[in-house]
Amino acid sequence: MLRRYAIHNLRRNRFFYSTVTAMVPHPKDDEYLNAAIPKRIKMFESIQAEQKTQRLSLSPDPIKVTLPDGTVKDAAKWQTTPFDVAKEISKNLANNALIARVNGVLWDMARPLEQDCELRIYKFEDDEGRDTFWHSSAHILGQSLEMGYGCMLCIGPCTTRGEGFYYDGFYGDLGLNDDHCKQIEAGALKAAGEKQPFERIEVTRDQALEMFSDNEFKVEIINDLPADKTITVYRCGPLVDLCRGPHIPNTSFVKAIACLKASSAYWRGNKARAILQRVYGISYPDQKSLKEYLLKLEEAKKYDHRILKEYLLKLEEATKYILGVKQERFFRHESSPGSRFFLPHVARVYNKLMDFIRSQYRVRGYEEVISPNVFNMDLWVQSGHAANYKENMFILEIEKQEFGLKPMNCPGPCLVFKHRARGALSGLTRVRRFRQDDAHIFCRESQIKDEVREALKFIDYVYEIFGFTYDLKLSTRPENSLGETATWEKAESALKEALDEFGKPWQLNEGDGAFYGPKIDINVSDSLSRKFQCATLQLDFQLPNFFKLEYLAEDEAKIERPVVMIHRAILGSVERMFAILLMHYMGKWPFWLSPCQAIVCPVSKKSQAYAEKVKDEIYSKGFHVDADLTDRKIGKKVREAQLAQYNYILVVGEQEAETGQVSVRIRDKADLTTMSIEGLLERFSEDAKISFETFVKFPLKLP
Repeated sequence: MLRRYAIHNLRRNRFFYSTVTAMVPHPKDDEYLNAAIPKRIKMFESIQAEQKTQRLSLSPDPIKVTLPDGTVKDAAKWQTTPFDVAKEISKNLANNALIARVNGVLWDMARPLEQDCELRIYKFEDDEGRDTFWHSSAHILGQSLEMGYGCMLCIGPCTTRGEGFYYDGFYGDLGLNDDHCKQIEAGALKAAGEKQPFERIEVTRDQALEMFSDNEFKVEIINDLPADKTITVYRCGPLVDLCRGPHIPNTSFVKAIACLKASSAYWRGNKARAILQRVYGISYPDQKSLKEYLLKLEEAKKYDHRILKEYLLKLEEATKYILGVKQERFFRHESSPGSRFFLPHVARVYNKLMDFIRSQYRVRGYEEVISPNVFNMDLWVQSGHAANYKENMFILEIEKQEFGLKPMNCPGPCLVFKHRARGALSGLTRVRRFRQDDAHIFCRESQIKDEVREALKFIDYVYEIFGFTYDLKLSTRPENSLGETATWEKAESALKEALDEFGKPWQLNEGDGAFYGPKIDINVSDSLSRKFQCATLQLDFQLPNFFKLEYLAEDEAKIERPVVMIHRAILGSVERMFAILLMHYMGKWPFWLSPCQAIVCPVSKKSQAYAEKVKDEIYSKGFHVDADLTDRKIGKKVREAQLAQYNYILVVGEQEAETGQVSVRIRDKADLTTMSIEGLLERFSEDAKISFETFVKFPLKLP
């Protein structure tokens, strides 16, 4: 092990690292493989045989299996598997079933049932099936990495954005780069073609420590597990891996797999720990889906908000100088790590988004307040946030008092609510709403369903405007929850009723609620079919109690406490929403939201004065308009304006100056139309309305 850690510092020199790995074949640690792999397989097979013998001795008592449609199937305890049930239902389901949920717990298709249960089966089209498919693909990738390079595997999950998977590994003195991807991919395809079954055993802590004694990363994971945690190990082919599972039936379900890239990562995200190599992959049950994904990925690279400027620079460096000034849209600075500085064009979109949401607040009866983000730590302790998030908060010490900074507003509205006596009024919640984009609604138990349903309508309205499709998930009580079980059950029931009445499909996400209450997660899909978490609806039982919030009941004879505070966000982080919309529209903003609505391009210096007059008149009506007053030829001006995605390009020459008109070119159209300035302004006003009502409901398609 000392040899493996001895040259970490060399690998910090990325130029040295990338040069060496590109020129020299990666060494394979046969000593590690020859010691670790046979030992693990031998232990796995021994424990597996013992557990199979034990299971065969158990009585196969009859049990009942209830399906989602209410159908009840007869089964035998310790013998019948979800796969057996799937075969009874249909051959098609059996051929495509990836994973099951048994009494709320995800379950391998080949794992015998143990009692009467409710059973649901998932395919790749379901989130649970797709996540399991990608998690299992990570094991296939891990097998290729371990057997091909003799690395120490660390962790291999599906990505948090639900788009593929990765596996982290420690490779000693040298790492991997993108040049190794084809070799890794070939090893993964070989494993997939061998139809290796995913097999599961349960082990004791001592057995796990012995099995993975050659891998100090796995040993650390095992030692950190709670004492009462069931430890499971999975095998596919030569790979024996510590994993809670579950997995797909066998590797042959993965018909298409691609290794996307390799990068570095720190063990457990700590820069003081070992430097690992992270290899990313994607997989599908058919080649067509993989090809479509890779095509979308290429398009995404072109339009990704982080590299948009670089991409446009390659197109004649169009955005380096537009109107004679550098067109960076945003930047970061070491003085404020993790933050972004928005320049004028982005600020326009930011403000327009906030104006749009504010206009809806007024329509829907919300009132705005502004509260601080910095509070004495006593308040964060009272709210419960310190116990869960303190290590990720900015902590300030002022005059021997500790203050905490967190970019959220939950405690602030509680203080606003509490600062004076509150009456029930017309149902309490209609005039007691609080904003940032994360609004807070205080209500009774009887009002939860109606308030959640109205919030869902609000979200649907906004996302239809943007042209987003979205998925709904109900996340229920987690292991670390606070409060009474009965309260959780009532709240979850109210959310289910609200979702059913809302009328759109939704899925159950067991055990993934917040510690303070269940929630509805909304994942939007952009024009490239990528999913992002933006809006959320969360029920909070704890803060009203922690802050001892009270109001007078309708008869004013009784003081009551709001049962719940509903956290409601639609845009979520406006910065993040901007990035998603930029990728969604690929820089081609709809007129109402565009930071580049129009640009005036004079043909020559003789028409510059008229161009400035046109610009001033349009600007005075509230539209975003620029003028290109450089000495470039008109063709070059128009070309650069097209690349900058102005919605309207207004060409003016001596003739237009004499007649008081403009020649109008619409984005992505080559033809010119001559219009009066009055007519143009009417068109702009109409376009702003049409954009809301029609245009942005149908997002721009890929070219």
